[in-house]
Amino acid sequence: MIAVRAPEDRSLASPLGRISPVAKLVLVAAWVAGLALTTDPRPPLVLGAIGLAAAVVLGRVRPASLAVALAPLAFATLTVGFFNALLNPANGNPALAVVASLGPIRLTAPAVVAGVALACRVGAVAALGIAFALTTDTTRLVDALVQQARVPERFAYGALAAFQAVPRLAEDLVALREARRIRGLRASWHPRMLVGLLVLAIRRADRLAVAMDARGFGSGPRTRFRVERWSLPDAAFLGAGSVVLVAAMVFGR
Repeated sequence: MIAVRAPEDRSLASPLGRISPVAKLVLVAAWVAGLALTTDPRPPLVLGAIGLAAAVVLGRVRPASLAVALAPLAFATLTVGFFNALLNPANGNPALAVVASLGPIRLTAPAVVAGVALACRVGAVAALGIAFALTTDTTRLVDALVQQARVPERFAYGALAAFQAVPRLAEDLVALREARRIRGLRASWHPRMLVGLLVLAIRRADRLAVAMDARGFGSGPRTRFRVERWSLPDAAFLGAGSVVLVAAMVFGR
């Protein structure tokens, strides 16, 4: 089953949830760019911990919801770090100190450090992305991108419609399986279901395109149901986040 975890109302009404989505997106992008410029594990640990703490304290995200969202990404992070350390070229250098060995397999100290650093960076990026997703409404994000970042309306609202159509694919798949069961066919997975899903997706996309054209998307000036404006908390949020980023990078040096 395909599912999209939506942020809770308490998170959207929190101080972090009321911040402009564009401001949060810019800050997360800046933090991710900063993480790409360092190989030290300390800045990712600091930024990831601050991002999760902000989601819980300022974003009112339930720790249980945060743990459920982090669980699969934590496993992926550990896997990436382990294999990066295992396949690191430094393991072939006999002059380096060996941390662990199993037959011909050797793990040297520089390889372990590199694997830990990469795992920390991947984990920090995942934590920041989850904190952003659980405190941001997708519709408000698109409104802010259109009004504040000047993203074309057709592209922005088309992407929003595509994102919201993901759960409908699961509903279509269930309907196709039930239809096969009614006809006495095998209801388990069958390649022909892909054809049915493709046909239904094309029909939905065609209706969406007609609906967007009927509403005049991209044809000229439009009125706004929700107006997104820059505010003092947005500026304070960006300023505080920039200071934290600089402090974390200095700490890593």
